[in-house]
Amino acid sequence: MKCLFLILSLLSFHTYAQESVYLFSYFTDNGQDGLHLAYSNDGLKWKALNGGKPLVAPTVGPDKLMRDPFILLGKDGIFHMVWTSSWRDRQIGYASSADLINWSVQKTIPVMAREPTAKNCWAPEMVYDPQNKNYIIFWATTIPGRHSDVADSEHEKGWNHRIYYTTTTDFKNFSQTRLFFNPDFSAIDAKILSKGDSFYMFLKNENPNPPEKNIRMTQSKSASGPYPIDVSAPITGKYWAEGPSSVIIGDYVYVYFDKYRDHHYGAVRSKNMKDWEDISDRVIFPDGTRHGTAFKVSDKIFNKLINLK
Repeated sequence: MKCLFLILSLLSFHTYAQESVYLFSYFTDNGQDGLHLAYSNDGLKWKALNGGKPLVAPTVGPDKLMRDPFILLGKDGIFHMVWTSSWRDRQIGYASSADLINWSVQKTIPVMAREPTAKNCWAPEMVYDPQNKNYIIFWATTIPGRHSDVADSEHEKGWNHRIYYTTTTDFKNFSQTRLFFNPDFSAIDAKILSKGDSFYMFLKNENPNPPEKNIRMTQSKSASGPYPIDVSAPITGKYWAEGPSSVIIGDYVYVYFDKYRDHHYGAVRSKNMKDWEDISDRVIFPDGTRHGTAFKVSDKIFNKLINLK
């Protein structure tokens, strides 16, 4: 009887030994329910973890949002997460976790506190800078009067974004915020990928007139830049795309993005960072997936997540 009980217990606890396991952090609807995670072994088919339920709910920010959740495994072995905590505020959300299940008390980082007219802090992301041995946190902000208006509708009037940044070594102390990327167009949703001896920044050209709403790329030899403002041609197709997230899987660099007008996710991939293949018709994400982050995790981390009830 004891042996039977042991066998049944082992069968009920799934253990997966994978060569590679990738996770995708995302939000749904308006971002009020919190952090969602999905997983994939091939970068094409993504399945929701935790029965599709959020793993952590937002508790900070005036709007109590957890939009655009970005997760980075730090050099300290801890997962660090930043997110958009409000539509119109001068701070971002932050929390950390050792296992992606149990999270620290959430806090806000007042990244634009010294800019009293700043209208927003959207889609924060991070990259580790091996040269300076610190983390660069960057996001999109509009500061009225800094750049000419690019609106073609009342909805977009007064919005002209640029990418700003701060640095930290411990997520407790932060450098003074500075301008990070200043192209000749409204730019949001920046993402930086380290590959070989280069750092590639993917970002959205947000200009509405003529409408761009596409993903472009620029490259630097240093995580901290400078990144040339003469960016690439669009790597996405004739549809509106935002929230790029990149990950290396096998020989390819995959770039996922939210096809927000079509209400589903898309992707392109490349072997040489020049020729991009649109594979939007081959990727499958959980229903309702919005602006997220792809990243690789260990079997140990994944096996705890896959057994959540």
